[in-house]
Amino acid sequence: QVQLVESGGGSVQAGQSLRLSCAASEFPVRSGCMAWFRRPLGKERERVATIDRYGDTTYTDSVKGRFTISRDSDKNTLYLQMNSLKPEDTAMYYCAADWSFNHCDRVILAFWGQGTQVTVSS
Repeated sequence: QVQLVESGGGSVQAGQSLRLSCAASEFPVRSGCMAWFRRPLGKERERVATIDRYGDTTYTDSVKGRFTISRDSDKNTLYLQMNSLKPEDTAMYYCAADWSFNHCDRVILAFWGQGTQVTVSS
C-alpha cells in the first residue's frame, strides 16, 4: 500500500527557510509523478511543485526562485526546499504521487500524505 508521510513543517519568520520531507513507501520516488500541494487556511488547494520520472520539474509562479523540489532515491524521500519564506506561504503542505508521469499537470493525483503545517510570520 502506497504511503506518503510528510515532515519538516513548522513556524518560522519571514525570510527564513524550511525543508519539507515526504517519506514514500511502496512508491519509488523516481516513478511517475511526485508533487507538493498546499492549502492555505480558507483558500483553495494549489499545486506548488512537481517532479516527474525524468526529473523535469514545475513550480507555481509564486514560488519560482525560492522553492526547489528534489528527491533522494536512497532514502526514497521527496523534498521541498523552501527559501525566503513569506507569510503568504503559510499553509498545510501535502505530498502527492501518481504512477503516471503525465499526471504531473493534474490537480488530483492518486496518492496523498496527511500534510504538514508551515506557518510563516512577519
